[in-house]
Amino acid sequence: MKKDKFYILMFSVHGLLRYHDMELGRDADTGGQIKYVVELAEELCKNENVKGVDLFTRFISEKNLSDDYSKEIEQVSDKFRIVRIQCGGKKYIRKELLWPHLDEYIDKVLKFLKKEEIYPDIIHGHYADAGYVGMELSKFFSIPFIFTGHSLGRSKKKKLIDDGMNSSDIEQKFNIEYRIAIEEEVIKNADIIVTSTKQEVTDQYGMYVNNNLGDYFVIPPGVNLDKFYSFHHNKMSEIKREEGSISAYGAMIEELNRFFIYPDKPLVLSLCRAEKRKNISGLIHAYGQDKELQAMANLAIFAGLRKNITDKEENEKNVLTEMLLLMDKYDLYGMMAIPKKHDSTYEVPELYRITAEKKGVFVNVALTEPFGLTLIESLACGLPVVATNDGGPRDIIANCKGGILVDALDVKAIINAIKSIIADTEKWKSFSSAAIRNVSKYYKWSAHVDKYLKEIKKLSVSDVKSEIAKTTKDNPVGDILRRLKHFIITDIDDTLFGDAEALDAFMKIFYKNRDSIGFGVASGRTVESIEKLFNENNLELPYIIISSVGSEIHYTSKSFQDKGWQTHLSKKWDKSKIKNILDKLDFIEPQPEENQRTFKISYYMAPAKDRLNTIHDILLKSGCYYNLIYSNDKFLDILPYRASKGKAIRYISYKWDIPLDKIMACGDSGNDVEMFKGSIMGLIVGNYKKELESLRKKKNVFFSDKNFAYGIIDGMKKYGLI
Repeated sequence: MKKDKFYILMFSVHGLLRYHDMELGRDADTGGQIKYVVELAEELCKNENVKGVDLFTRFISEKNLSDDYSKEIEQVSDKFRIVRIQCGGKKYIRKELLWPHLDEYIDKVLKFLKKEEIYPDIIHGHYADAGYVGMELSKFFSIPFIFTGHSLGRSKKKKLIDDGMNSSDIEQKFNIEYRIAIEEEVIKNADIIVTSTKQEVTDQYGMYVNNNLGDYFVIPPGVNLDKFYSFHHNKMSEIKREEGSISAYGAMIEELNRFFIYPDKPLVLSLCRAEKRKNISGLIHAYGQDKELQAMANLAIFAGLRKNITDKEENEKNVLTEMLLLMDKYDLYGMMAIPKKHDSTYEVPELYRITAEKKGVFVNVALTEPFGLTLIESLACGLPVVATNDGGPRDIIANCKGGILVDALDVKAIINAIKSIIADTEKWKSFSSAAIRNVSKYYKWSAHVDKYLKEIKKLSVSDVKSEIAKTTKDNPVGDILRRLKHFIITDIDDTLFGDAEALDAFMKIFYKNRDSIGFGVASGRTVESIEKLFNENNLELPYIIISSVGSEIHYTSKSFQDKGWQTHLSKKWDKSKIKNILDKLDFIEPQPEENQRTFKISYYMAPAKDRLNTIHDILLKSGCYYNLIYSNDKFLDILPYRASKGKAIRYISYKWDIPLDKIMACGDSGNDVEMFKGSIMGLIVGNYKKELESLRKKKNVFFSDKNFAYGIIDGMKKYGLI
């Protein structure tokens, strides 16, 4: 991109996310990804090529959670904010249940950006849900979209099946097929896919149909070396340590000592979420089966945050319960610690350093490990590791030379690796010093950021992969709609069209004022019909196309549909049920198939006494939710109860923060009635149908005596738009 400085929008939608005292391990959604995203944003803001970063997450307000998660804006620094947007209510929802609410989230992000007068240069989504959000937003702004998966649905599904879970249970609990479908789209549309390892590209993304369409860049995460520094520093009096670090050191020593009979022994440390994939049971089996290892070292497992196991999700509850049962089975009391909590800011770094001081080992024997952030943190502190021979740990050990890789399912191999490091002082020292030296060489955040920005700078608008973004690159919809002062939305037939000279006069006025006045249409026509009509008349397509009597909204073309409006309309809409009921009536006739839409059922009906009342009566008694529109004594449309041209305009007003009293709606017939509700500026052209006569009583509706588009121009003068 030909820019010197970038304003970056980052998204991590699903987590309980804050800058300080991150509650890592609280549940399955608050793992290393949270820390990665926050630290990446913070490090980006230290670079002179970054104007600022807004990290968007979800607004959560719940009495058993910290008030921090209900702060709409958390100002981390002069260039870095955490922005919380509400969707799906205020209570915390696990990520698998968030999918139906993401279009609402997108709408509110757009509203926030317009209010703040923000125009981003880059959008970066983390995890599949944020990938969807980022992909959709990038279309509005015609800017590059970056994606980091962190974990992927296809590999998760395979692992769950291998563990014995059947496909239907997986789908019911994790909504996995929808997630996989979204990931396929994200891979196809992302301009850059950031991965941590080469194996992630080949083994995980390689499982996807669209894998060859992805542009992958391997950029390993960094580690904060100001927090995760060598254990030697704790012993050096000339090094000034933070007060929080000193108190955390004492608190962790005290916490560990209350579990151990012999607290001075070396320590085997594990730090992870209570998740089956982390293979905590494998480590306990290894420790429990070897008396010599028990004599050599104590074991401490920090498995997330908890108050009461019975309050946890089923998966976490099962893992934590198994830990306790195995502790009892092997009689590990006095040798094994299972603390309930830890503070990620100060206590986790001190845990690594305490373990290093005791000449212990950090162990991560997860069954699968995409990267392994805890490994580079522990290595940075000078603590040797035993790690699973999978994914990220292979690269980490190859680069840092600070430990041993093992088969996570081989208990003997785990035992032997731990014992070989603890028993051999020279090996321990060699691993420790190599780790400290090489983490600084390979895993600095500054190096990650330099590579990240280097790839961004290579991109130009013409490189943006999204076809929608390409078609709107000269006039991005998001840029247009965020700066408009007024908007004109007009019916097409017999309002905008009908007099060629009037149409030409209106379009000339619009082109002259397009920087301040937006132009949209609202019609019973399909979007395909509208596009054809405008193309045949050599007219530029409107910014907004409300089509099929308000059941669809598009931006600039049929390929760019407003998915938020679709989600909004889907509530309580049962098209097949309504169609089955009405098709039995002998006084209505279905319109052609091209007029039938996902959210519209259309018929021809001649006017006759009580026919409309009959339809209403049948549908209401059948428990249907709908909106019925009858116009021109001919057209009968059944829509979702939330749909109409007027409701679509009000949705646009909300989404793009354009006040209704700044919108002029223009029409001529009965299916335009709903457009004139509220404080909108109403305009009815001189050639109107008699069914609109009752609107003369409304103060905000102007009846022009000029026909067709001349009436629209008359209305623009009346309301002071020109």
